[in-house]
Amino acid sequence: MKQHWIMAVAALAFASLGAAADAKEWKKVKIATEGAYAPWNFTDPSGKLAGFEVDLANDLCKRMKVECEIVAQDWDGIIPGLNAGKYDAIIAGMSITAKRMEVINFSTPYANTPGALVVLKTSPLAKIPVDKNYHLEKNKADADKAIEALKVALKGKAIGAQVSTTHSNFVETYFKGVADVRTYKTTEQHDLDISAGRIDGAFASIGYWKPLLEKPEGKDFVMVGPTFTGGVFGQGVGAGLRKADDDLRKLFDDAIASAIGDGTVKRLSVQWFKFDITPQ
Repeated sequence: MKQHWIMAVAALAFASLGAAADAKEWKKVKIATEGAYAPWNFTDPSGKLAGFEVDLANDLCKRMKVECEIVAQDWDGIIPGLNAGKYDAIIAGMSITAKRMEVINFSTPYANTPGALVVLKTSPLAKIPVDKNYHLEKNKADADKAIEALKVALKGKAIGAQVSTTHSNFVETYFKGVADVRTYKTTEQHDLDISAGRIDGAFASIGYWKPLLEKPEGKDFVMVGPTFTGGVFGQGVGAGLRKADDDLRKLFDDAIASAIGDGTVKRLSVQWFKFDITPQ
């Protein structure tokens, strides 16, 4: 019996040494962002990537003591590109959802913003009263009532959202068959269709809408109705990582906790969004 115990301990020690040997020492981290989701991330007139997440990614890399390279990647191919090894992490306004966690892992969240509806100021939908935020799970009964009221207002209307986002999941889950649901490659594309009257409104994060509404290109838009979190909107925004790279996830978790703890996330979010998007 004792011999079996000694052999088991030896095997466990050997396995631990193997795991330690397999752990990767990260010296350089390649990060993908969309580059078309201002102010989270965007491409400035000079062609340089900029925005809240670009600044945050650079800050996190310094905390992790790694060289940081940030590249642009179209949204609809961003998860396949990660799993194909084109880059090591995604920092692109990506919400942590159960469906996405089937194929990738996530860091702890670094931001959390509700989803909201924006329409033209001249639209009849502009009369929808502004309401509070509803959590789709914690305040389910109240959230369901708010959604039913929106269904009445949006019946027969054309409503947009960016494809493969929590916002498109939201409109497809709750408004498909009630409204004409349309998806777009980028948020900029659904904004153009709202302006042109090709759709009646669109759902996106208030972290996208609020800064836009303060710019000349958003002067004709207004945010209406309730906002929503939880449920299909997930657990907040985090860095997407390959499931095999748990050591990198730990580095991101520690760096994000440090950046939240010393107020860096708050400072950057106020700089780019004009309000604090730090997870509560």
